[in-house]
Amino acid sequence: MTATEKATQATVVDDGLDSNIHGDSDPASAEAYSAPLHRRLKSRHIQMIAIGGIIGPGLFVGSGNALHLAGPAGILISFSLVGIIVFFVMQSLGELATLIPVSGSFTDYASRFADDALSFALGWAYWYLWVTVLANEYNAISLVIRYWSDVVPQWAWILIFWFVFIGLSMVGILAYGEIEFWLSLYVVLKYSLKFIRGAKTAIRIKVLSIIIFFIVAIFISAGVIGPQKIGFKYWRNPGAFADSINGVANTFVIAGTLYAGTEMVGITAGEAGNPRRAVPRAIRQVFWRILIFYVGMMFFIGILIPWNDESLLSKGSKTATSPLTIALSDAGITAGASLINAVIVIAVISAGNSSLYVSSRTMLFMARTGKAPRILGKVNKAGVPWVSLLFSNLVACIAFLSVSDAAGTVYEALITLSGVATFIVWGTISLVHIRFRNGLAAQNQSIDDLPFKALWYPYGTYFALAANVFLVFFQGYTAFLNPFSVSEFVIGYILLPCFLVLFLGYKFWKRTKWVRAAEMDIWSGRREGVTGWGGNDNDKGTERGEKDGEMEGKKKKSLGKKIRAVVVG
Repeated sequence: MTATEKATQATVVDDGLDSNIHGDSDPASAEAYSAPLHRRLKSRHIQMIAIGGIIGPGLFVGSGNALHLAGPAGILISFSLVGIIVFFVMQSLGELATLIPVSGSFTDYASRFADDALSFALGWAYWYLWVTVLANEYNAISLVIRYWSDVVPQWAWILIFWFVFIGLSMVGILAYGEIEFWLSLYVVLKYSLKFIRGAKTAIRIKVLSIIIFFIVAIFISAGVIGPQKIGFKYWRNPGAFADSINGVANTFVIAGTLYAGTEMVGITAGEAGNPRRAVPRAIRQVFWRILIFYVGMMFFIGILIPWNDESLLSKGSKTATSPLTIALSDAGITAGASLINAVIVIAVISAGNSSLYVSSRTMLFMARTGKAPRILGKVNKAGVPWVSLLFSNLVACIAFLSVSDAAGTVYEALITLSGVATFIVWGTISLVHIRFRNGLAAQNQSIDDLPFKALWYPYGTYFALAANVFLVFFQGYTAFLNPFSVSEFVIGYILLPCFLVLFLGYKFWKRTKWVRAAEMDIWSGRREGVTGWGGNDNDKGTERGEKDGEMEGKKKKSLGKKIRAVVVG
């Protein structure tokens, strides 16, 4: 059978599911459980959903926790190293998601190229990752918003944002993409979230705020703004490292949690109108923007704030202040401090949107492949998996634990758990990519036909796999220091036996087998036209339109505009 014949017979519905998988005799009911998600996301939506999920309260508040634990030099080391790992993980995912853009993404790939049991364990681990990230966001916003007033209790703020998130997530995919796009980049000069096409007077909120902070930080450090010239004095006193190598080890999980979301591009590929063009662009631009924003943020807060500042989030904290707010307040820019807090409120809405998006889509795929309760696979007429959304948001109510205990302790525990889950997911993506390449070789398929090829394969992919395995174990070694900490050991390593139990339990229950390279399904889920096959008119029209727009833009772009396109969008 030729490649074209195989592709023609392949399932191209983005969920890759049989409409009768549940054996439902009622057509209307069956449609609710098998209806595909709408493919209406554009390239800019994919990029902004990913950026919106990453540039959130974790960056604005969690960075303070990282500074407190590791010091300014320590956070630069940990975030830079994890950034390198993210680059290679994104290369692997980009190759897979561009060729096979399905909503199940790497959870689906794990089933095809490795073992269905690995897909089961990975799916639940990834869903859990985003539920804990969502809980982190609830906890962070409830702490930071009390900068203005502590009249409203912490639990009330969590409850308020719980309803805000679920309300925004219940809209259709196109409306969701527009909301996420504008929340991630723009504040429209109207008191609403409606999309105003061609609004040239709009200014970018989160991205622009970070860039402005970088500029202001330079002036503060040089003594142009504020009562004193700071320079690098906090690198000397209290020092560049808070706890030597131990502090760096403790911040790897924070870096993992804060970088988590770059792989979100793979999830959104299944709902992209033209993934062949949208995914590679998102892979390239999202990585560089995040690296610039995160490493840049760690550098500037490290020179402006001492790591032992009592306002930073740490264990035992009942309240906490963003390091950006602290820096501006210390420099006497009180209005700027309030503005940054307002930006964080915007950021948490955007990040909460992304967290619920990914967790619900992951659970939808799990339910429709028999790896989760059937009811979680139900969607409404707008293509929204509303049951999975409600379920994920309900589990995220673990954020209320921070009300009965020190918020800082709960925050650190959630960060550690989600960080370890991130390393497990990234490591599995690298493993699946290696297996995919093995399958191509076994089935005599040329890598030259791939629309996007991972850079520096196999070295980069093997490095990412080894690095993630190393970090899973290294991040919690401080629990073994004298005296041995039982609580830190449990929090640091509890996910490893849980992952193994899920994998082995499902394997023995379903009697799954490791997929042979020659028998791998490397065809179903491909969009028509991905490797030169005839695409449908809509795909071709979209592709032609994007190509024409890009060609026209390239002719007019100056060097400054090119830099702006990479950094800001």
